[in-house]
Amino acid sequence: MDDPKCYRLSPQGLSLFVRVTPNAGRDAIAGVERRDDNSAVLRLRVSAVPDKGKANAAVLALLAKALGVPKSTLSVASGETSRLKTIAVAGDGVALLAALTKCTPT
Repeated sequence: MDDPKCYRLSPQGLSLFVRVTPNAGRDAIAGVERRDDNSAVLRLRVSAVPDKGKANAAVLALLAKALGVPKSTLSVASGETSRLKTIAVAGDGVALLAALTKCTPT
């Protein structure tokens, strides 16, 4: 059985499945977590509070910096008010996946 992935490649780029912990001590990518339903999510910690989109903006900024892309190429595709989100990243999916692999702790 294949390991679950925290992403999905598409012709438009990459969709990332993330779990966000707001009010953390620092902004960081904490690694990939396997959930009880056997899905995988990329765990993100952000110091911003979950108020009026501040945590979502911090998530997009953290991922943009880690992937080396402009913030304008990222958007919250689903889960605007949830800890579990899908983040759409526009661009070359294979290159984005390579950048994600470099910045994700094992």
